[in-house]
Amino acid sequence: MTVYTYSITFKDHPLRLDDLRGVGASPGPLRTVTAGPLTAVVSDVSEELRPKRRDIGAHQDVQQRLMEDGAVLPLRFGYTAPDDDAVRLALEERADDYAERLRQLDGCVEYNLKASQAEDMVLRQILSESPEARQLNDDIRDGRADPEAALRLGELVAQEVQARQEALASGVIEALRAFAREIDPGDPSGEDFLSVSFLVASDQDELFLATELSLAHQMGEGFDFRLHGPLPPYSFT
Repeated sequence: MTVYTYSITFKDHPLRLDDLRGVGASPGPLRTVTAGPLTAVVSDVSEELRPKRRDIGAHQDVQQRLMEDGAVLPLRFGYTAPDDDAVRLALEERADDYAERLRQLDGCVEYNLKASQAEDMVLRQILSESPEARQLNDDIRDGRADPEAALRLGELVAQEVQARQEALASGVIEALRAFAREIDPGDPSGEDFLSVSFLVASDQDELFLATELSLAHQMGEGFDFRLHGPLPPYSFT
């Protein structure tokens, strides 16, 4: 039997978990493993877990319930230990670090912001604002360009796109930085130019949300802002 670990919190946490189910095909009851001032919320699993929707939902439900009543270090989906002793040893060995981090996360949630810009909008801006790109494009369109012109234009556009998107991402982060205790910049994927997580305290929550909404409106059409949260502070655990 493997021990699945959901979260770490202080042992005086209310732990209102009686009506929640754990992960796995035959979910075992949620229980705790305690060492010193800390408690880990765990359950027993008999099989190798895969990230199925039901199990991810059960994992999230535990985090959300714990966050309602106090500070929590939420572990990402899939953390297991061979037995209770291994969990207890981890709590003992990292007790000071875990306790300090719990105090820092108390009253905070995570917001993750992703943003993208329509490709045709970026290209129009570059051709409008870059004389070199505009000239190359005109020459190619009119048949006056040499065989390497298309390659040079592609490289120039790629450099311009990267520079512009890095500047946009930096500007958005700086506008929201004042309302976050910590920031965790991620690596954007696909068409996104921004993927960043913010650790936001409860007394800054409304200001953070209002500022993000204002930024999205200011950027206007062609931009897609996607804010997820409030979430357990996975990125800051």
